[in-house]
Amino acid sequence: MTTPGTERSARASVSTVTPLTFTSYVRNRGPVLLRTARSLTANPADAEDLLQTALTKTYLSWERIEDHRALDGYVRRALLNTRTSQWRKRKVDEFAVEDLPEPEPQAGPDPAEQQAVRDAMWRAVLRLPARQRAMVVLRYYEDLSEVQTAEVLGVSVGTVKSAVSRALAKLREDPQLAADALGEPGPATAAA
Repeated sequence: MTTPGTERSARASVSTVTPLTFTSYVRNRGPVLLRTARSLTANPADAEDLLQTALTKTYLSWERIEDHRALDGYVRRALLNTRTSQWRKRKVDEFAVEDLPEPEPQAGPDPAEQQAVRDAMWRAVLRLPARQRAMVVLRYYEDLSEVQTAEVLGVSVGTVKSAVSRALAKLREDPQLAADALGEPGPATAAA
C-alpha cells in the first residue's frame, strides 16, 4: 500500500534523473578505459585504435544495454574480444636475413627502477589511515574528480580536499618512501 504523495514524488524523482548518454559516458570514463586498452597493447596508438573499435561496438549496442551501471564491464569485454580477434588475425611475416637486426639501446629510465618506485609508493599509500588512503586511491589511481570522490564516499568536497592534502603531506614526509625511492636503507633498516 502506498501513500498518494509518495507515488507522485517517486515519479517526479525518476523523471528528473538525466539518462546517461554515450557521449557523456565516453567523456567521463574515456581516460580509465584508455588505460585498460594500454594494458592490452604495447603501442599507445594501437591502444587508441582498440578503444575506438570497442567504443564503436558499444555505441552500436547502446540501445540494447539495459543496465548502464555495467557499461565499464561491457566495454572492457569488447576491448578484450577485439584484441583477441586482432591477435588471431595477425599476419606474421618472416624474412630470412644473414645478420640479425639489433635494436638500438633505448636511453631512458630503467623499467625495473620505475616499478620499484611504484611499489614503494603503493606501500606508503597502504600506511596511510583508511579514510585518507581511500580518498588518495579514488583521486589518483581511479582518476576521479574531487566532486566524484566526495559523492562515492558520501562526504563534502572540502573534506576530500583537506584529507587528500594531509595524505599527500604525509607521503612527502614519509622517510621510508624516500629511502625506498632512492634505494637507500630506510629508518627501520638503519636502526637494525
